[in-house]
Amino acid sequence: MPGRTDPLVVASASGVRLRLAEPAEGQAELIDGMSSWWSAVHGYNHPVLNDAVRGQLDRMSHVMFGGLTHEPAVRLAARLVEITPEPLRHVFLSDSGSVSVEVAVKMCLQYWRSLGRPEKRRLLTWRGGYHGDTWQPMSVCDPEGGMHELWSGVLQRQVFVDAPPAAYEESYAELLRTEIGKHAHELAAVIVEPVVQGAGGMRFHDPEYLRVLREACDEHDVLLVLDEIATGFGRTGKLFAADQVGISPDVMCLGKALTGGYLSMAATLCTSRVADGISRGEVPVLAHGPTFMGNPLASAVACASIDLLLSQDWEAEVKRIETGLREGLAPAAGLPGVREVRVLGAIGVVQLDHEVDMAAATRAAVREGVWLRPFRDLIYTMPPYVTGDEDLALICAAVRAAASAG
Repeated sequence: MPGRTDPLVVASASGVRLRLAEPAEGQAELIDGMSSWWSAVHGYNHPVLNDAVRGQLDRMSHVMFGGLTHEPAVRLAARLVEITPEPLRHVFLSDSGSVSVEVAVKMCLQYWRSLGRPEKRRLLTWRGGYHGDTWQPMSVCDPEGGMHELWSGVLQRQVFVDAPPAAYEESYAELLRTEIGKHAHELAAVIVEPVVQGAGGMRFHDPEYLRVLREACDEHDVLLVLDEIATGFGRTGKLFAADQVGISPDVMCLGKALTGGYLSMAATLCTSRVADGISRGEVPVLAHGPTFMGNPLASAVACASIDLLLSQDWEAEVKRIETGLREGLAPAAGLPGVREVRVLGAIGVVQLDHEVDMAAATRAAVREGVWLRPFRDLIYTMPPYVTGDEDLALICAAVRAAASAG
């Protein structure tokens, strides 16, 4: 469909730079401050990831994952079980983050149906969330301020509580406990983005709320789903946001950085409790089967990306980026129209007191030699972990310029 602004054409990419087919605002190259929507954590054209794709391409690019399997997918599943919190032991591979949430919801619904409790079919979440653009994920996105308000009255009505405060408040924790208990008879699961709410508003909240959710779900026999599509693989400073407080969900969704931004792939992990419950039902397998499920190319590069990340001191790199973002974005707090500046891990956010002029803000960032993608009242950055200090300073300067222009 026609866009509101003409896109820039990228001819090639390497490291943290996007080379444009034609210069824009005097710039032939742009530093990527977005990690291509948070996925390209190792930057572009990385030799290790390139070799993983080429090596697998010589063996096979794809084979169906029904009745057949292959080494890259088996290796990836084993690796994910190894690095995610116990007791997540089962892995379902799909082809996008939204689908991984669809799968997570279907797991929860089918689990309760298999146990003879089909009335447990609603989901509870907090406002301000974003879980994807397919049908079930849209139903748990913010119903008023999100992208999917168009579908109000058509989507299933889920249970929403207020968005979580940034700091821990016992009154809010008690609200979570009360609402989960009140609706437990009809709840299949609670689903949230842990610690960071992404495209719904780039909000941060105290990790302690995750412990509250885990305890309340256990008490009232409700499953807990954590959508770690944006937060997984180190973005918040821990490998997974759930690690901030050492809890584990019943179901976890992963995507984005899973393949280092090379190919579209996602994973939904669950506990043996969930998997065994499904297997005892009338349909003893999860009723879902994407064509490109477990794609060998994506599996191979995902394994390489995870190994590359864990072979380095990624925590120190994320901490370095966090320090650079705090220092570089602090002056933005004094700009006219800026409501708040916040930083967590490799995430930097400048929130305005008005809706951003996307075209003007984007042009300002491009003039500084940086690619950003503002939205709503937010100008933010999630740079690749390989971004050097000088480039990080340029990204921060671009965010400030965009805030001034937007």
